[in-house]
Amino acid sequence: MESSSSNEPLIRVARLRKRFGRLQVLKGVDVSFAAGQTTVVLGPSGCGKSVLLKHIVGLLRPDAGEVWFDGHRVDRMREADLGIVRRQIGFLFQMSALFDSLSVADNLAFPLREHGVTDEAVVQARITRVATMVGLASSLQQMPAELSGGQRKRIALARAIVLDPKVVLYDEPTTGLDPIRSDIINELILKLKRELRITGIVVTHDLQSAFKVGDRFILMHEGTVRFEGSAAELRACQDPVVHRFLQGEASPEELAEIRGNGASTLGAP
Repeated sequence: MESSSSNEPLIRVARLRKRFGRLQVLKGVDVSFAAGQTTVVLGPSGCGKSVLLKHIVGLLRPDAGEVWFDGHRVDRMREADLGIVRRQIGFLFQMSALFDSLSVADNLAFPLREHGVTDEAVVQARITRVATMVGLASSLQQMPAELSGGQRKRIALARAIVLDPKVVLYDEPTTGLDPIRSDIINELILKLKRELRITGIVVTHDLQSAFKVGDRFILMHEGTVRFEGSAAELRACQDPVVHRFLQGEASPEELAEIRGNGASTLGAP
C-alpha cells in the first residue's frame, strides 16, 4: 500500500452520510485531517462524532459519500483489504475494551499475533516498548482487574500503538477519569505526537483536555460540521451554537422543552 503525496491530507471524508433506521446521524460531512496534527472533534452527544471515527477505520460503511486514507478509498475496500488500513490506525476505545481474561502482556500482544507477528522475541520487545512509553512496564504480568481506571486506559493506549500506526483515534480518552489521571492521558497524547509523530483524532467533551492536546478543532452539530479552525478561532467564534457548547449552555429550544414538561406535570397526583 503506497502512501499518497505529502501535500494531500492523510484522511479525508467527502459528502459522508449515515442513517440508522429513521435517524440520520451524518448529513453530508466534508472534512480532512493533515498528517502530524492532533485534531479534536467536539460536539454534543449524538451529533455523529464516534460514528465518524468508525467510518475512518472501516467499522461502518457509509450510505453515501467517500472515505479516504493515505490516498486509498476505504469505503469501497473489501473486508480482507481493510486489514492493511486498520494496521495503520490505532483505536483507543472509550471504555478501554481490554480482555479481562488476558494479562496486560497478552492484551498488548493480541494485535501483533492477530496481524501475523510470530517471532516471540519481536512480540516481547514491542510490548515492553509500548508499556514503557505509558509508564507501566512493571504491570505486564497483572490482570486488567488489578489495575486502576487510569492504568487500564494507559494500557489500552499502549495496545493502540503496538502496531506502530500512523494514526490514533481517541474516543473520549479521559471519560471516567479524575482531573489528574485525565492530564496523564493528555500528556501521553502529546508524547505520542512528539516522539512517534502520530496523527491524532480526539473525540471528547472535555474542553480542558481538548485545548491542551489540539492543534485544530472541529465542532459537529446535528450531523454536520459547524466549525473548523484553530483554538483561537474557536474561542472567538460568534456562532451561537458554538458559543453555547463552549459555555455549556442549553439552547432556548431545549430549555423550553424542559420547562414545558415541568409545567405539565407540576402538582400532578
